[in-house]
Amino acid sequence: MKVVLPDSSELELPDGASGLDAARAIGPKLAEQAVLARVDGATRDLRLPLADGESVQFLTTRDTADPDALAVLRHSTAHLLAEAVMRLHPGVKIAIGPPIVDGFYYDFEFPEPISESDLEAIEEEVRREVAEGREWVREDVALDDALARFEAEGQPYKVELARDAEGDISLYTQGAFTDLCRGPHLQNASPIKAVKLTSLAGAYWRGDERNTQLTRIYGTAFFSQADLDAHLERLEQARARDHRRLGLQLDLFHFDEHSPGSPLWHPKGMVLYHELEAIRRRENARRGYLEVKTPLIYDKALWVTSGHWDKFRENMFLIPGDTEDQTYAIKPMNCPGHMLLFGSQLRSYRDLPIRYAEAAPLHRNELAGALHGLTRVRYVTQDDAHIFCTREQIAEELDGCLDYLRYLYGLFGMEPHAELSTRPENKLGSDEEWDFTEGELLAALDRYAIPYVVGAGEGSFYGPKIDVHLTDVLGRGWQMGTIQLDAQMPARFGLTYMGPDNREHGVFVVHRALYGSFERFIGILVEHYAGAFPFWLAPVQVRVIPVGEGHREAAHSLRARLDAEGYRVEVDDRDDTLGKRIRDAEVEKVPFTVVYGDRESDAALAVRERGGEQSTVSLEALLGRFADLAAEADPR
Repeated sequence: MKVVLPDSSELELPDGASGLDAARAIGPKLAEQAVLARVDGATRDLRLPLADGESVQFLTTRDTADPDALAVLRHSTAHLLAEAVMRLHPGVKIAIGPPIVDGFYYDFEFPEPISESDLEAIEEEVRREVAEGREWVREDVALDDALARFEAEGQPYKVELARDAEGDISLYTQGAFTDLCRGPHLQNASPIKAVKLTSLAGAYWRGDERNTQLTRIYGTAFFSQADLDAHLERLEQARARDHRRLGLQLDLFHFDEHSPGSPLWHPKGMVLYHELEAIRRRENARRGYLEVKTPLIYDKALWVTSGHWDKFRENMFLIPGDTEDQTYAIKPMNCPGHMLLFGSQLRSYRDLPIRYAEAAPLHRNELAGALHGLTRVRYVTQDDAHIFCTREQIAEELDGCLDYLRYLYGLFGMEPHAELSTRPENKLGSDEEWDFTEGELLAALDRYAIPYVVGAGEGSFYGPKIDVHLTDVLGRGWQMGTIQLDAQMPARFGLTYMGPDNREHGVFVVHRALYGSFERFIGILVEHYAGAFPFWLAPVQVRVIPVGEGHREAAHSLRARLDAEGYRVEVDDRDDTLGKRIRDAEVEKVPFTVVYGDRESDAALAVRERGGEQSTVSLEALLGRFADLAAEADPR
């Protein structure tokens, strides 16, 4: 057989040759350094056979930043972690240990609880394993053999996983430890140069709170100590920027156990919220959207029609109806309500496109363990919109969404990239329909030259989508908005328009939310800016500090004048020392502080810009500076 290499040359191999055989045929150094094969774009264990005509690329220990190379390194380290835990804690039950973004975890049921203080000993044992040397051996076994093995070892979670598997079972063994696993894995432990166990957490088996709560050990691994050190430095910066901590420090919001996953917004937090809402309303008006408002609660029949009852019911909050056999649900999305709006009257092709927009509160019954500050909540407000259009208008409407997207994220100095999420297994509609809708989204991404990857099977059940991602100042990726193209839901609601041929035609819908949600977007902005928001967005833009009691009247007079110009101003006339009040303004990241004493006047104000030195400027010059900074909210 022949396989195709990255330079388009062909490599001839015996039938059934593995990826490692192919690497050896190219050269012994490549075979030694190879950690993973990428076959036709998908990752594959080096031990698995290749097929005639496949394209093969090898990832090696030199690909230290490649996500796939790091994933196989971390997956292998997770298995070393499990081996170490089993040696140090006899009787432990092992569950699963996948790689994740920036690291890995492994879930255990310990015979006795462990604490953070136990991680150091476990980490040292993992390092000992690496130094001692480990090689991974893969074998495929029959289901009955796998079940017998794990039952004999008293590993109930592995037994359950084996029973759910189809066909033969693959096992990986290193040292005295064997795990049920699909792979891929390293050839041996020598590429693992740096390991760090980072934290403990509780996790329900298979994410179901009705199941046993396990102990999850998080960690990370790298090809070099320098990379680990840089990663830990980024984590330290991330902790300093954690929006949950800054939300309290800056008096923006807090959470309360009486309503888990639902933020309580403080006045300063609502400034951020309203500034984003002002942008949404302004841009929607410029771009031809019509603001609407739809109910929060609908009966079961609507959710059955939309398809959400079968696909999304577990994430919906249900309410008893007026009769025993009636059920209502609080809406987790706006789509069905907008379908009812469109279907409330006959539509002509001359009416289209119709762009409905609504920022309504939505409720999703997220698992308690999945909640995380503003980035994963139960009460969520999307900047939602649904565009009803003809087949011929799809391209133009998608272009409009991407133009809006670029403009919106540009306000925050962020460049979007995307994941094109394609048809899932539980899709509605035919493959031909999905071929068309996926093709339209792909063409739009190409027209706007937005970098993207394909998320196979990650689309919504009613249509493919563009999941929009941002990278913040720490290099972290965040999933944000979404643009979806849908022919299924309008068809389920019987939505049509009258065409120029005087016949009814099916309508297409573009679902889009560009912030994604106000809550998540604000949480990410807090971390992106570390709370030091640009002037136009800052909850308090100016703080005036009178030097002494005799300067309070002048300070309040200046506040009133700045307030009349439309700026958000506070006066700090507490009895604390001047130095403390100036430091507090810096800690609270106020963009401008004006210190008002005997020498200050309209002609000469003592102004301290955040992070800078104090200077003397006139009120007129200061207002000019403010006007320039405020204009950044709408740089047209």
